Amino acid sequence: MHAVVLRNGGEQVLFDLSGVAPRLVAWGDDDGGTGDPEAQLLALDLPVPLASLDETAPATLLAEASAGFPARPGIEGHRLDGSGWAPRMALVAVEAEVDSLVVTAHDPIAQLAQRVEVRLDACGVLLIKAEVTNTGTNPYQLDGLTLTLPLPGWATEIMRLGGRWVSEFRPERVPFETGAVEVENRSGRTSHDRFPVLFAGSPGFSEEGGSVIAAHLAWSGNTRLRGEVLTDSRRILQASELLLPGEIQLDPGASHCTPWLYLARSSAGLNGISDRFHAHMRARTSHPATERPVLLNTWEAVYFNHDVDTLCALADRAAEIGAERFVLDDGWFRHRRSDNAGLGDWYVDETVWPNGLHPLTDHVVGLGLEFGLWFEPEMVNPDSDLLRKHPDWALVPDRAEPPLARNQLVLDLCRPEVSEYLFERIAAVLSEYPIGYIKWDMNRNLVAPTHDRRATVHAQTVATYALIDRLRAAHTGVEIETCSSGGGRADFEILKRTDRVWTSDCNDALDRHRIQRGFSYLLPPELMGAHIGPPRAHTTGRTHSLAFRAATAFFGHLGVEWNVLAASDDDRQALTGVIAAHKRLRPLLHSGRVVRFDHGDPAVSANAVIAADQSEAVVLFAQLATANALAVAPLRVTGLAPDRRYRVVPVVLAFERTPARATRQPSWLTQDLVLTGAQLAQGLQMPVLHPESAVVLHLEAD
Repeated sequence: MHAVVLRNGGEQVLFDLSGVAPRLVAWGDDDGGTGDPEAQLLALDLPVPLASLDETAPATLLAEASAGFPARPGIEGHRLDGSGWAPRMALVAVEAEVDSLVVTAHDPIAQLAQRVEVRLDACGVLLIKAEVTNTGTNPYQLDGLTLTLPLPGWATEIMRLGGRWVSEFRPERVPFETGAVEVENRSGRTSHDRFPVLFAGSPGFSEEGGSVIAAHLAWSGNTRLRGEVLTDSRRILQASELLLPGEIQLDPGASHCTPWLYLARSSAGLNGISDRFHAHMRARTSHPATERPVLLNTWEAVYFNHDVDTLCALADRAAEIGAERFVLDDGWFRHRRSDNAGLGDWYVDETVWPNGLHPLTDHVVGLGLEFGLWFEPEMVNPDSDLLRKHPDWALVPDRAEPPLARNQLVLDLCRPEVSEYLFERIAAVLSEYPIGYIKWDMNRNLVAPTHDRRATVHAQTVATYALIDRLRAAHTGVEIETCSSGGGRADFEILKRTDRVWTSDCNDALDRHRIQRGFSYLLPPELMGAHIGPPRAHTTGRTHSLAFRAATAFFGHLGVEWNVLAASDDDRQALTGVIAAHKRLRPLLHSGRVVRFDHGDPAVSANAVIAADQSEAVVLFAQLATANALAVAPLRVTGLAPDRRYRVVPVVLAFERTPARATRQPSWLTQDLVLTGAQLAQGLQMPVLHPESAVVLHLEAD
C-alpha cells in the first residue's frame, strides 16, 4: 500500500508512503471515497529531468539528504566524530486511521529513529510533527529537524506577518516565482516582527478570493519558515524550530520533537483560512468557556503612581461604567517606582502598600469586580534584591557583559531553584489575594542565552511552559493573559496555557485597525485584548474621538486603559453605553464567523462577525484616511443568507463630536431599512466620514 488518504472536516489529504516518511501529494475537498488514490498517485508521478539524479528525491515530511533532496534535509546533525550526518532510514511501521497517520523508521547505521505524526482535525486543520531518537550508545548532536511539504503550482505569492513593537501582525507580500522566501526568528520569543506563519496563495489572493495555504509553527522560541522554488519547478514549504549551535545534544535513548505545524487550506481567500483556524481554536477544551469580562487596566491610567485611594476611586468608576474585571498593572511590588528596579522581587511593596493589597482587593471584590494582577516572572532587574542575592541566576552570554533591555535581564528558568522560587512567590500572592486573572508579561528578547555554557532558547521555552502549567494546575480558576511588550508571544502553543493575548502595546485606534486585522488571520476575537485608551495615544501622540476608539476596540475582548477619573461626565456616560452595547452583542462577537471585506479603497477597513446560523451580524466600516474620491463605493456585505431579510440598525457607540462631511448622508441612517442577504451582498452605501472615524451596524434577521 503506497497511498493513504486522511478525511475529516470536509477535507481530504493524500499521502504517498512508498518512502520512509509520508509525502503529501494532494489536498482538497473530500470526495467521499469515490476516487482511486493509487490512480491519483500515478497521475502525479514525478518525472526525471535531464541533468538530474536518476531518481527524483521526494519531498517527504522528513526529506533525506542521502536521497539527494536539494533543500534543507529533515534531520541535520552528527555524532561527535562527524558520522551519522546523512541518515538513510528504513521503514519500520505504519499506523493509519481515518484521520491520522503515524510512520516510524530507523537507520541502524546512523543509529537514529524517526517518527512522523499527522492529524486532520474536525475543523479541516492539518497538524504535523516529527520526532528523532538517538538509538546509539554515544551522543548525537542535533542541528535541525525540519518538516517539508509541497506547495501547488498556483502558489506564486507569499504573505508573511512582519512589523515591530506597537506595530505587530503587519501583512507583507512578496512574489514567489524563483528562489526562496524565509522568515527566520532569533528573538527567543514568537517576536513582533517575524511571526511564525506563511501564507502561500494564487496571484493577488485577497480576503474574499483566491486559493491559499497557510502554515503556522506553534512555538514560542526561535523558528524558521521557508518557501522555496526548486529548479525542477517543485514548490516547497519548510518549517522548523531554529536551534542554536550545540543547543540540542541527544544522549543515548533521548528524543527531540518538532513543534506542531498547523496548516489550513482555502479556496475562498484569507477568510477561509480564518474559518479553519478560528474553528480549531474554539474547539479546544482549554478555550475560554465563559463570556469575556470587560476589564479596566490601570497602566495608562496611573503608570507607576500607585496610591490606594486613587486606585479605589478608579475601581469605583470601573464598576459604574460596567467593567467586570479590574487589573492592577506594573508597580505593585518592592522597589518598583520605575522600570529601573524591582523585577524579581515579587513581594508587595510595604512602602506603598503598608497593609498589603488587601485594601484594594477588598474594595474591588466588594464592588462585584474580579481582581487581576500583572507579573513579569521571566525577568529580573540588576537593581533587585533577587539578583544581588543570586547574581548567577541571570541568563546571560558566556563570559561576556550581559546586554540590558528595558533595564532588565532574563532569569535562567532552566535552573530548578529559579523556577521553584518563581512558583513559590507567584503562588503565595495568588493564595493570599482573590486574584482571578494574571497579565503575564515578557518584555525583552533573549540575547545569547547560556546555561552551563550551552545555548538554551529551547530549554528556556520549555521551562516557561512548565512554570505556567504548574501554576495553572495549582490555581485552576485563574486566567492568564500572554503579553510580551504587546503581541510578541502569541502563537498557538502559548495559547494552550493562556486565555487572552495582549495584542499590542499600541492603543492608538488608527494603528489598531491594521494590527487587529492581521491578528484575526489566525486567532478569533475573543482572544484579542482590545482596549479603549485615552484620547491621546501615548505611543503615537495622535488624538482620536471616543467614537472611533470605541468602534476599534468593540470587536475584541474589550477593555478600558484610560484614567476615567479625569474623563468628562459626557465621556463616562458614553463609555457606559459602549460597554453595555458590547455586553449585549458579545455572545455574537465572540462566537461568530469573522469576515474581512475586500472594499477596494485602501483608505477603508471593513469587517464583520456573522452568527453561525446567519441570524445576525455586526459590521464595522472604518474610514482610516482621506479617500481619493469625495464618497466611497458601497460596501458589499457578503456571508449572509441570500434569502433572509435583515434589518440594518446603526449601533451608537459614543458621541461623535466631529461635524458631518456631507450635505446629506444616506437616508437609511435615519429610516427603517430591511434588505435580503443577497441585496446586502450587492452593496450598502456608507456615509461620508471624516478620516479616523467609523460606523458600526447590527444586522438582525427580520
